[in-house]
Amino acid sequence: MTATLIILGIVVVTALAFDFTNGFHDTANAMATSIATGALKPFTAVAISAALNLVGAFLSVNVAATVAKGIVNLDSYDLSGAAADSDGQALLMVVFTGLIGGILWNLFTWLLGLPSSSSHALFGGLIGAGFAAMGTGGVEWTSIMAKIIIPAVASPIIAALVSACATFLVYWVTNTIPNKEKNEHFRHGQIVTACLVSLAHGAGDAQKTMGVIFLALVASGHAVADARIPTWVIVACAIAIAAGTLSGGWRVIRTLGKGLVEIESPQGMAAEATSAAIILTSATGGMALSTTHVSTGSILGTGLGRRGAEVRWGVAMRMVAAWLITLPCAAFVGFASWWLAHGVSSVTTVATGAIVDFVLLLAMTALIVIRSRMNPVDASNVNNDWDDNAESVDSSLEPRVGAKESVAAAGGMTPVAAVDGSTNPTSSTPNEER
Repeated sequence: MTATLIILGIVVVTALAFDFTNGFHDTANAMATSIATGALKPFTAVAISAALNLVGAFLSVNVAATVAKGIVNLDSYDLSGAAADSDGQALLMVVFTGLIGGILWNLFTWLLGLPSSSSHALFGGLIGAGFAAMGTGGVEWTSIMAKIIIPAVASPIIAALVSACATFLVYWVTNTIPNKEKNEHFRHGQIVTACLVSLAHGAGDAQKTMGVIFLALVASGHAVADARIPTWVIVACAIAIAAGTLSGGWRVIRTLGKGLVEIESPQGMAAEATSAAIILTSATGGMALSTTHVSTGSILGTGLGRRGAEVRWGVAMRMVAAWLITLPCAAFVGFASWWLAHGVSSVTTVATGAIVDFVLLLAMTALIVIRSRMNPVDASNVNNDWDDNAESVDSSLEPRVGAKESVAAAGGMTPVAAVDGSTNPTSSTPNEER
């Protein structure tokens, strides 16, 4: 087996791993409001979302083409003739180290319960790795500005405005209907709109990983840049993102469903309908839009559109801060990962450099997963009341200020933080996942 094939195999596995993290990180975009309002039970919601993500991945490959040809400058590499093997390996390492940036940022923001963009994490990682390998000429800056940066800024604002208007109209039209009866009717509508968002997510986000794998195939000489995405790539990416969605992603679901706005069913339906319309339209046009930005903007808009609704601006600002640093942080990880692999390969082989990076990725993943077990969030506690003093899942699970004073009254036992931020003086161990 040649070094190029070894690296290609590692890249494909890593790309599918990213697709899996994309699935569980972005489940909240479709199902957070339906779970929060009780329109769907948690496990039912993620199962439906997984199935529709699977179907959505087959709807179009326009976004995949944008990712494959619109981020890394393929003209910087000679993929034909005598230089093909060395340049092909170099491009494979750019793809691989870019994926590391995307995966680690996804896992870190998932740990904090922050609905950050998986798409921008991937793009940032690829930009950083491409810049490390080829300098400014290794990145398609014009395409990135037109199809990534501008939509990233505009999409949440547009989604918030549309959703706010839709929410206002819904409550205005139904103002004579009792609130309990209104919520019951809109819960049924929420199921339909949540399904549309899941379908849209599959149509947009699964394709991004397809584009990355296709880019790796071009680099290794197993495809040409103008060819169609192979069927096996489409199937593998569809299954990976569906499996990730099925795993839950409860931490981000909790933040979007309970932490940003106190959602009622009419708001949930308005937010989901807005998100689905914008995401499906952008996917058809090949625009690599962030479903997270759109969905979060839509949910925020429902708080602005309903009179008396509570919007937790501290949580919202924390999300925006994460959005602003996603591209540069993921780019830094991609940049550093490329230089680490390059340093190792300069004294050994390119394949060895890829293996070292892959082992470090596994180690970092294990550390983040172990940390998440210290304050588990799952289907049993995802809908618990949100602590108004909290800004993330992590902080909402910490004991409140003054908890130490309750130790004496509790017989000397340390209070334990519940998911809603309250303390339980009768237990000395964290809440266990049920």
